[in-house]
Amino acid sequence: MLKSVRRSHTCGELRPEHVGQRVLLQGWAHNARDMGGVVFVNLRDRHGLVQIVADERSPAEVRAAAAGVHLEYVVEVEGVVQLRASPNPKLSTGLVEVVADRVVVLSRTPPLPFSIEGHVSANEDLRLQYRYLELRRPELQKNLITRHRAAMVVRNFMDGEGFLEVETPVLTKATPEGARDYLVPSRVHAGQWYALPQSPQIFKQILMVAGMDRYFQIVKCFRDEDLRADRQPEFTQIDVEMSFATREVVMELATGLVRILWRSILGLEIGEVPVLSYVDSMRRFGVDAPDVRFGMEHTDVSALLAATEFGVVRSQLDAGGIAKAFVVKGGGAAVSRKQLDAWTVFVRTYRLGGLLYAKVGEPWTGPLSKLAPGEQAAVAAACGAEEGDLILLGAGTVNAVNAGMGKLRVAVARELSLIPPGFAFTWVVDFPCFEKDEESGRWMAVHHPFTSPRPEAIGLLGTGREAEMYADAYDLVCNGSEIGGGSIRIHDPEVQSRVFTNLGLSLEDAEQKFGFLLDALRHGAPPHGGLAFGFDRVVMLLCGTENIREVIAFPKTTSAQDLMSGAPSGVDPGQLRELHVRNVEREPS
Repeated sequence: MLKSVRRSHTCGELRPEHVGQRVLLQGWAHNARDMGGVVFVNLRDRHGLVQIVADERSPAEVRAAAAGVHLEYVVEVEGVVQLRASPNPKLSTGLVEVVADRVVVLSRTPPLPFSIEGHVSANEDLRLQYRYLELRRPELQKNLITRHRAAMVVRNFMDGEGFLEVETPVLTKATPEGARDYLVPSRVHAGQWYALPQSPQIFKQILMVAGMDRYFQIVKCFRDEDLRADRQPEFTQIDVEMSFATREVVMELATGLVRILWRSILGLEIGEVPVLSYVDSMRRFGVDAPDVRFGMEHTDVSALLAATEFGVVRSQLDAGGIAKAFVVKGGGAAVSRKQLDAWTVFVRTYRLGGLLYAKVGEPWTGPLSKLAPGEQAAVAAACGAEEGDLILLGAGTVNAVNAGMGKLRVAVARELSLIPPGFAFTWVVDFPCFEKDEESGRWMAVHHPFTSPRPEAIGLLGTGREAEMYADAYDLVCNGSEIGGGSIRIHDPEVQSRVFTNLGLSLEDAEQKFGFLLDALRHGAPPHGGLAFGFDRVVMLLCGTENIREVIAFPKTTSAQDLMSGAPSGVDPGQLRELHVRNVEREPS
């Protein structure tokens, strides 16, 4: 610790062994109570909280000064550590107190817009407006401490594995990577624009061409996209790239990093991480980031109902759709009609026409009771449904059924408290390389255009069979949240050009957008691959919260605003002229 620091101790470190010592503490008044001549102040800093007492052992002027302390005043206290007459087992310092012989108010505050102590009832917008106050709360300080510790674990682990941390540019070239870029106008080059990076993807590949061999970076990335609880316009990645790496090597490294993070921060050991193919994940769970902590897996019953006379299902199957079901054990009695109606509304948000169900018994009740007896028996047997269970079934297009039933599976499990505590990791591999855009009919890269197809699939480029191609890509999933993903990259410039062509980019467009990467690949690129962890999501899991804003010091709202600083905001017209841009009126919608 620095010897020049005025305070002798932090508020959280005093223990019985300090009894009799004279100490100088500085912090915020967490609460203050004047008991008629005896004043108690709980003094708080980020290290903890300790009780200060001013009583008959303190000079009269000190008692008067302590009586003038109010919530969140910044206070300096000198005194002697004594054992408490009434210990507080809830505090780490609860066996001792400081009897004050000097109290100085260093800073005052007006009445607070919301209480910092205990449960905060203020809405999130108000708390974000006064973020500097909310960050005083021990819960948020603990989250930021965890974030710091996690970053240190990452850096130490990666250094031990021979990785170099290399910074990549923040002002770079706009390239199409799926989401919108944040753009920055150039003052020097009129009409030209920088883009804030969505990821360091191209630069880390160039670092491999440059012979860096093993690169990592804890880096800010930017995407101008619609937000939600686990998404921010600026976010942090643990970015990793390796030369001469296979998929298995990258996955082994990433699994090792997860193991040491969970061991160091939570004291938990992560065992073997299972590997699922994308096809199996979609078949069993309907999503490519499955929560495998609980069952309720999907069963495709399309073949069993191919000849059904139940029109709602038959019409969807005849149109080329599918029917999938899952079982809620004991749900026949536990689930109300009101819940079923709410779940029906829920799946419709994923373009599923509705939700069919049956409470299994003698007889079945619910819409699926219209199935023929033989069909009921076949579906129940395939799903493992027994008397008293609830069968939920969706019929429609493949995408709608997977999305609706996949999201419903998790929603039902949460609502019925069927998800056990703890962490369950899984790797998902062999994603499709390309998917057709429904509007344009063009092929789109599922990951990004630098992802290598599996070696055996490269020959299918340009044949019209691109839907059969699988990527050398992999995602790491924890509790249904994708926390990391990556791929082996294309290192052959000819293959990279063919992929661009397949995506509808002309050679001229490819050179204009990615010429510097293509040129680098022509100069001796090693086989390479890597991945990126969503550091904010990792910390969110380590802290046990479901809101990413709880683990970021100064987050944005879901409308991408910083309510504390007032960003985004207008700027002086003179600045705009220097940047060769001007504001235009928004066209009426």
